Amino acid sequence: MTRNVTIRDIAREAGVSISTVSRALNGQVPVAPDKRQRVLDATRRLGYEPNAAAQGLVRGRTMTVGVLTQDIASPFYSEVSRGIDAGLAGSGYQPIFVNGHWEIQDEAAAITALTRRQVDAVIVLGGRLDARQLRDLHARVPLVVVGRQVPGLDDACLSVDNVQGAFLATTHLLQLGHRRIAHVAGIPSQRDAVDRLEGYRLALAEAGVPFDPALVFEGNFNEASGIQAVEHWLGRAAHFSAVFAANDQMAYGVGLGLYRRGMRVPEDVSLVGFDDLPASQFTLPPLTTVHHPAREMGELAARHLLARLNDPGAPAELPQLPITLSVRESVRFARSP
Repeated sequence: MTRNVTIRDIAREAGVSISTVSRALNGQVPVAPDKRQRVLDATRRLGYEPNAAAQGLVRGRTMTVGVLTQDIASPFYSEVSRGIDAGLAGSGYQPIFVNGHWEIQDEAAAITALTRRQVDAVIVLGGRLDARQLRDLHARVPLVVVGRQVPGLDDACLSVDNVQGAFLATTHLLQLGHRRIAHVAGIPSQRDAVDRLEGYRLALAEAGVPFDPALVFEGNFNEASGIQAVEHWLGRAAHFSAVFAANDQMAYGVGLGLYRRGMRVPEDVSLVGFDDLPASQFTLPPLTTVHHPAREMGELAARHLLARLNDPGAPAELPQLPITLSVRESVRFARSP
């Protein structure tokens, strides 16, 4: 079994003291250039691998950022995570991802695991942790919450206006002459689902179209609930000419459910989603959807934390990113009665 190389071995190989090796590797105290080069050459010759945990103790940092996501398989959270990875690139910091499964107990356990690893900062993506838990976490480490507004943490939250996004989507359908617009809602315990339902209702009210609760189906943000929504409405002979789904994944399910019933998008039913996932450009037909800047949010959250870590006095305010509608071929003018 090969013995691990120590700094004592490096000191002997480079012809310098152990303290010089330590200073050269930690980079905290200047070392004469010639001695530093001798140390670096010796580490390469001996194949020395530094102990990350030990270096973290010396620096007072672990060079890690904890990321609490909810579902690592989710296309939306995957985009945010890609943005975080891009935002940290070249900084020396590495992300550590943990999964909360949309369960408070799992989220709390994941946060405990991250803090025990002494991560230098934390990014929380959505979730159900209450404001007190998040404020307590913010008091211990730099924090950014993505996709939520948390009372008392205005300077640490990065989100979009979900009400406005849903309003844009529904208004677009109304402007095309649709009056019977069905909505596949998200999980009611999640703020973004509540806000998107509110935006849908506000658009109807502004257009003078009565809200019909029979046209709202409670989904779970997954594709299968989009199929279930179609079966639910058609099984009850509900009349609708358009569907606004609270996310793209449910919109995909709606499209498949309509196809299985012999109905075409957009010839028979117009369809709008929310999130603008990369795949939405390539569905048949390409999906009209609210553009949710997921990757940009992840990158901005990471860069914000890097600025805080490098300068604790740096400005802390996070902007609210604009939200727009990506209009594609899944919608058309309503047929005349």
